[in-house]
Amino acid sequence: MSEQATEDALSIGDVAKATGLGVHALRFFEREELFLRPIPRTAGGQRVYGLADVEWLLLCNRLRDSGMPIAGVKRFARLVRSGPGNEPERLALLEEHERTVRDKIADLTASLEIIHGKVLTYRKHVEDGTAAGLWSPPPSP
Repeated sequence: MSEQATEDALSIGDVAKATGLGVHALRFFEREELFLRPIPRTAGGQRVYGLADVEWLLLCNRLRDSGMPIAGVKRFARLVRSGPGNEPERLALLEEHERTVRDKIADLTASLEIIHGKVLTYRKHVEDGTAAGLWSPPPSP
């Protein structure tokens, strides 16, 4: 390894701490070829990650946390790994995911507005002492 590579060398534990991913998840990412490069190993077989790997994993986490399936992350990784020339495909994939996330946010916002309205109603009735029987189930016959 070059001197620059050693300065940038991170253990699997370091990367787990930096990304919030467990060691098993990092190994899964490697098996599934979700990294942009093969992860090198020391002579003793320990994985050696770089800062760019951490940045990539943080992006992958955001994509996963926002609902992108592993298959989508894998496709994106494959496109990036293959190098220049497929940027329109990458853009299309990200735009599609962005639309999906925006739609989810809109749905959640609509749900939040309804829930908030119920919170305000219940709060007022609790404060006024008129909450008893509020939306009580009808008696059984």
